[in-house]
Amino acid sequence: MQFQFNSDSSVMGTENVAERIESTIRHKLARFEDRLTRVEVHVSDENARKGGADDKACTIEARPRSGKPIGVTEHASKVDDAARKAANTLAHRLERVFGKSERHKHDAPPTKVIDG
Repeated sequence: MQFQFNSDSSVMGTENVAERIESTIRHKLARFEDRLTRVEVHVSDENARKGGADDKACTIEARPRSGKPIGVTEHASKVDDAARKAANTLAHRLERVFGKSERHKHDAPPTKVIDG
């Protein structure tokens, strides 16, 4: 699974922010890793230097091997919290999407045995 991290300049002031967020998201999505080709993360500070509550945003887009990309966005006062919330939301969505595909798979019809 490829991992791409993007951020605006106001978020990158924190040490190791990209490594911390990648680790958090990889850990949360680990059980889906074989079903995803790529995960893109974008973090931003919507108010930049002005500050404010819940002004950090994290958008994550996961690209399943088959199917359409699935994206979520979450907000929090800290970028790490926004990333954690987005990873949790995405994990729940992926569970539903992959769970549906599993439920709709059909087993091969049973072989008929005719006693004669």
